[in-house]
Amino acid sequence: MRVVVIGAGPGGYEAAIKAAKLGAEVTVIEKDKLGGTCLNRGCIPTKALLASSDVLTTVKAAEKFGINVVGEVAADFAAIMGRKDKLVGQLSGGIEFLFKKNGINLVYGRGKLLAKGKVEVTKDDGSSEIIEADRIILATGSVPVCPPLFKYDGKKVITSDELLSLNKAPASIIIVGGGVIGCEIGQFLRRLGTEVTIVEMMPHILPMEDEDVANQLMRQFKKDKIKVIAGKAITSVKVEDDRVIAGVEGEELSAEMMMISIGRKPYTEGLGLENVGIQTDKGGRIPVNKRMETCVEGIYAIGDIVDSPFLAHVASKEGLVAAENALGGNKEVTYHAVPRCVYTEPEVAAVGLTEAEAKKAGISYKKGTFDFRALGKAQAIDKIQGFVKVLVDECDRLLGASIVGPHATDLLAELTMAVHLGLTADQVGDVIHPHPTLSEAIMEAVHDIHGQSIHKV
Repeated sequence: MRVVVIGAGPGGYEAAIKAAKLGAEVTVIEKDKLGGTCLNRGCIPTKALLASSDVLTTVKAAEKFGINVVGEVAADFAAIMGRKDKLVGQLSGGIEFLFKKNGINLVYGRGKLLAKGKVEVTKDDGSSEIIEADRIILATGSVPVCPPLFKYDGKKVITSDELLSLNKAPASIIIVGGGVIGCEIGQFLRRLGTEVTIVEMMPHILPMEDEDVANQLMRQFKKDKIKVIAGKAITSVKVEDDRVIAGVEGEELSAEMMMISIGRKPYTEGLGLENVGIQTDKGGRIPVNKRMETCVEGIYAIGDIVDSPFLAHVASKEGLVAAENALGGNKEVTYHAVPRCVYTEPEVAAVGLTEAEAKKAGISYKKGTFDFRALGKAQAIDKIQGFVKVLVDECDRLLGASIVGPHATDLLAELTMAVHLGLTADQVGDVIHPHPTLSEAIMEAVHDIHGQSIHKV
C-alpha cells in the first residue's frame, strides 16, 4: 500500500510514521520544515521562551526560598532566542531521524492533487515530480488571520511567526487578541521588560473558558502590570516610522509594534482540491467524517484544514486515525474530551464542557471546586494561586473540568481520561492520590461535588 502524506506538521508526520509501522510504503511531502507550525512557529518555541521567563522570575524570587543570588539578574534576549532555535532544531532533526528509521521517503516541495491517486510535487528549484498513491492524507495546516484593517507588514505589525524571530524585545507592544497566543506571548514579553497592552473584543481574555477561570489569569496580569482592554475592538490602525497607533473605541493606543493573534485559517492554497472534486465549506475547511475520510475514496484530511479544534494534539490523533483507516482499520475520532492548555503563569487547562456551555445547552450539572492554596505542596513551592473545578451530570459522570495553577497542563491528563471514559466523580475520588502533591486538588474537587472535601471549609 502506497501512502502519500502532504504536510509534516504534528498530524502529518505522526500519520506517516503510523502508516509505516502498519506496513505501508510512505512518502511525505513538506514545503517548509518538519514539525509544521507547532514545532517551528508555535507550541514548542513559545514554550521554550516561557521556560526562560519562568526561570528569570524564579531567580528574582530566590530570596524567599532562602537562596541568595549575587549580582544583577537580567535576561539575555539573544541567548533566549538562541536556546529556542537550538531546541527547535533538535526536535526537527528527531522527526527526520524517525522518518529514516521507519523507511519513510521525504520529499521537499509543494504537493498538489492531480487526480485521485496522483500527487504532483513542485520543488524549490522549479522541477516537479509525480508520485502515485493508493491513499492520500492531507495535512497542510493553517496560517494566521490578518484582516486588512490591521495593516500587516511583517515588520511593525506582525504575527507570532515574526515575533519568534525578533532580534530584541520591543519596548512596547499592542497585542490584538487575548486568546492563548496573545496571553502567552504577552506575559513572556512583559517579564522581559516590554510594556504590554492586550486588546480582546470579547468580554474577557481566554474567551473560550469560563469567566472565573479567566479572572485567575487576570489577577496575575495585574500583578505583572499587563494592561488588558476587554470588550472592545480595534477600530483603526496607523503605522508610522517608529510607532503603531491603534484606535480602540474612543481610546488611542501607541506602541513600538503590534502583534495580531486573532485566530488562524485553513491552508489549502494550491492543493488542487478541485482536481479531485473536493469542495471546502464557508470557513475554507475540508468536510470529513469521523474516520477522517473526505468525499473522495482514499483521500483523508486532518488537522487545521478540517472542522475540529486548531490544536496540535487533535491533529496528531486525527493523523493516527486516518493512517489506521487508510490501511484497512475502522477507527473514529471523538471530540468530547479534547484538552485545552495555556502555558502562562499560572497555567490554565481545561477539558470537556465549560459551565457556560452546559448552561447554554440546558444541561443540568453539579460543580466541585478546590483552591491550591489549601495544599501543603502548593504552599511548599509557593504556587498557591488557582483552583480545580469539575462538572458532573445527573448521573455523577464528569462532563468537564478546569484547572488554573501550577502544572495545570500536566495535571489535566487525569481529568481528560475521566471525561473521555465517562468516569464518575465517585470513581475518581475513590482513587488514592499521593501526598503531598498538587494532584490532591483534583481529589478534593471531586469530593466537593458531594460536600465531602476534607480540606475545604
